[in-house]
Amino acid sequence: MPSKSDALAAEFYSNYINKAKDENVVRAMQKSGKSLRKLLKNIPKKKIDYAYEEGKWTIREVVQHMIDAERVFAYRALSFARKDTTPLPSFDENSWTANSLASSRNWKDLINEFTAVREASILMFDAFSEDQLRSIGVASNKEVNVLALGYIIAGHVEHHIDVIRERYLGKKSN
Repeated sequence: MPSKSDALAAEFYSNYINKAKDENVVRAMQKSGKSLRKLLKNIPKKKIDYAYEEGKWTIREVVQHMIDAERVFAYRALSFARKDTTPLPSFDENSWTANSLASSRNWKDLINEFTAVREASILMFDAFSEDQLRSIGVASNKEVNVLALGYIIAGHVEHHIDVIRERYLGKKSN
């Protein structure tokens, strides 16, 4: 199976790829999913709708953002694995979050939705062949391979785990 060194993505994504906590993309996704679920189950109720600064997202909005972003990255991976050569657009995460209605979402439903989306992503990536993982497409006007998208999915969540711990809960990240 290919490893992180085989990931191809724009420099912007290197932070996410580097945060993925395993050389095996499926295990990296499993680990970040488990870490996030553990963190979210221990968020105090009074913090769920807390934003650490004016204009920043609440934790509830951050969770919705992670769900939305994972769906986007997974769709890109599926498209490229299936050899679709159509360039895919970027997405404006701030507009998506502003229009997500996250503040009206039930907290447990959000956690359950993340769990379902992550499980679907893991099953999809586990089914990809090495050739499919190495497939390249264009998203946001940049080349990216399927493998990189898996590490981005895992690392994006790790990034937000760090942000939640540090900026919302005032704890040091691991």
